Amino acid sequence: MEDNTRWWTLGAVCVAIFMLLLDITVVNVALPSIQRDLGSSFADLQWVVDAYALTLAALLLTAGSLADRFGRRLVFTIGLALFITASLLCGLSGTPLILNLSRGLQGVGGAIMFSCSLALIAQAFPPRERGTAFGIFGATTGFAVATGPLVGGALTDSLGWEWIFFVNIPIGLAAIAVSLTKLQESRDPDRASVDLPGLVTWSTALFLLVFALVRGNAEGWGSPLIVSFLIGSAVLLAAFVAIELRAAHPMLDLKLFRNPSFSGAAIVAFTLSASMFSMFLYLTLYIQNVLGYAPLPAGLRFMPFSILAFIVAPISGKLSDRVPVRLLLGSGLVLVGGGLLLMTLITPDTGWTTLLPGFIVAGAGVGMINPPLASTQVGVVAPAQSGMASGIGNTFRQVGIATGIAGLGAIFQHLVASKTADALGPGAPHLSGEALASGSAQQLARALPPDQRAHLAEAFRVGFTGALDELLVIAAIVAFIGAIGGYALVRRRDFVTAQQAAPEAAPAAVA
Repeated sequence: MEDNTRWWTLGAVCVAIFMLLLDITVVNVALPSIQRDLGSSFADLQWVVDAYALTLAALLLTAGSLADRFGRRLVFTIGLALFITASLLCGLSGTPLILNLSRGLQGVGGAIMFSCSLALIAQAFPPRERGTAFGIFGATTGFAVATGPLVGGALTDSLGWEWIFFVNIPIGLAAIAVSLTKLQESRDPDRASVDLPGLVTWSTALFLLVFALVRGNAEGWGSPLIVSFLIGSAVLLAAFVAIELRAAHPMLDLKLFRNPSFSGAAIVAFTLSASMFSMFLYLTLYIQNVLGYAPLPAGLRFMPFSILAFIVAPISGKLSDRVPVRLLLGSGLVLVGGGLLLMTLITPDTGWTTLLPGFIVAGAGVGMINPPLASTQVGVVAPAQSGMASGIGNTFRQVGIATGIAGLGAIFQHLVASKTADALGPGAPHLSGEALASGSAQQLARALPPDQRAHLAEAFRVGFTGALDELLVIAAIVAFIGAIGGYALVRRRDFVTAQQAAPEAAPAAVA
């Protein structure tokens, strides 16, 4: 392969992944603006994030099989086209429902792009140059996550929230042009079986679970709808496990979880997303709706977290060859949990700087985790299974975000309503936890006599910060549970050595 062709391949893949990961973090600071413009409820705001994460998690493993069968360049280009089409629809959305459906379609395109990315790089670069290529790829992912809040704030403040989606269109079209003219096609029909029963049971179970968590407070946790959805999710998850254990070519090879280190890495990936990354939604609502910052200043206040994660990541990557990986994974999650606990120092009267120590500590923890987590996910399985192992790791991240936001949101709605009512005192009017959680206290205040509006505003600050404190504690506990999993399960002896890999790697190299 010509030298310029492989670098064009790396460039197209990095641009696509940058857009994909940016759209996970860039949306958070725009959510209050979306809520005001579209009249979104708190559940609608949760779905803006969860619709994307759910479809990404549900289709990531299956998309890889489709790429192997029909051609990775073709499927990658289709993913790009779906992603930019969905981005256009997101920006043009006039209702919360259309926006969330479009976000789901965006996740489909993202899953397709993500599933092809590493295979395209591996195909384009000879083995001796792949380390450099994957290093650039890793730096791109870190930069996307780090700059997301700042980019989202700048676009929302200057052009409107729609432009966090519109900006993808020219970038995506350029990536499509490069893909069609510069990338070489590759496929692997021998590993191209599509596990349709697994896909249907897995994606439906995830949707039912997240829907029940998001709507549980509004519908009532004992309502027939919520109970039936929770039961249905459990039944379908059990069916999924049974299908995968019997499938000749499973979407998710459950035998990999017999390896303690692989299970530990999956626990770390899930708990990191379910704790720290799920809390971004609620911290954004606090910074904008309680502290009153506009999107760009709000995004700037997340930068200490992003900068620390970006700085610590390469240091952690180098240490992973000298320090037991479980120490990096477990200690990283301890730092994340500790950072979340430091954020509980907020009160109704404190400013954003109270969050700063927690952002710094948690950011360092995230940076400590990401490089060794990625190397563990693929390093403890045979080379032939590295693609599936990487996909499972990314799937657990997205499932963590989707279920974390939904589960924490259900708790948050209840807490903010009860604590605001307590602050108002006896005879307080009934207040919607969903409205309070989304920051709509001013709208509720308009229905009250003028002399009660200031009292409600103060009670809202008390209720919101009190609820956020408890939510941060819960998220910290999730992180500490993940730390225990990382410490206890990840073991150096489970990693596949070069000597072990050689017999399996050789045929693949010849092919």
